[in-house]
Amino acid sequence: LLRITDLRIVPVFTMDGTQGENKPLVMNRSDEPDVEEDVPSIEGFGAKMGFGCCPFCLPQGFAGLLENNGQYVKTLTPGCVCLCCPFENVKVIDLRMQSIECVSDTKTSDNVTVQVRTSIQFQVNPSKVTLAAYTIQNAQQTMNALVDDIVRSELPKLTLDMAYESKQIMVAEIKAAVQRGMTKYGYDIISVLITDLRPDMKVLSAMNEINSARRLREAAIERAEAEKVLAVKAGEADAESKYLSGVGVSRMRAAITDGFNDSIKKMGQDNGLSPQEVVNMMLVTQYLDCLKDFAVSGKSSVIVPHGLGATAEMQSAVRNGMLQIPKMEG
Repeated sequence: LLRITDLRIVPVFTMDGTQGENKPLVMNRSDEPDVEEDVPSIEGFGAKMGFGCCPFCLPQGFAGLLENNGQYVKTLTPGCVCLCCPFENVKVIDLRMQSIECVSDTKTSDNVTVQVRTSIQFQVNPSKVTLAAYTIQNAQQTMNALVDDIVRSELPKLTLDMAYESKQIMVAEIKAAVQRGMTKYGYDIISVLITDLRPDMKVLSAMNEINSARRLREAAIERAEAEKVLAVKAGEADAESKYLSGVGVSRMRAAITDGFNDSIKKMGQDNGLSPQEVVNMMLVTQYLDCLKDFAVSGKSSVIVPHGLGATAEMQSAVRNGMLQIPKMEG
């Protein structure tokens, strides 16, 4: 800060060339207009000039490197510090976690071009602030180069399908390589994420068609298996139904036979009829009941030979059939 206390002007020659009086022209401070002073004057060093103390506030989450005439002096913590201007200055280092995205273009072992997007979260080690400030100029560009080197050396060993399956292995290899490369510069790698692995759009479309065809084939197989199961179950159900129907018919006929047997015995005991006569009478009765049912229902028609000797003929036919059974068995 410089403060002028007075101003003296001494003329050597006048306008006509003669030497003027050696009388100084004095302009005092009182002759200047009243101006409000913002900065007080500091006098010293045997001259009319002074040096001030400049306050500087370092926010939380940052570290400051105090430099005197360009030379590192010490590391400052967050808070207010005083600098001796213009000889001292502070280089501010961000200690918060930061993130960068690296984009790498490469190809797989099956000659598919892919674009890999990798996100790296990192921060400056608080105990190695001087290394981060004075040993590397562009840390993010260095990290990007390390990621490209690992991706382009490891991914070409894998097929496209294997690349999708091996993302965690790739993440571990990238993090280890970047950590090794950046530790000596005072940087810590917090995490590495592969956020996108995108092949060419034509390859992606072909992959979708392959997956769609595979899904359709699996769906057709499953549909055929379902139809097979339905057919088998339908056949088993039909067989079971026929079996039960046969069992029912057998039981019905057994019950009819038992009923006929009981009827023949009872009629023979009560009326003194022979079994043959009872059978003939039952056949005639059933024949007449059948004709009655056809007449009552009215929904169907049947033509049967019928005359005055129809009953005798029917009895004769039944009797002849009964007599032929023993001959056929003999």
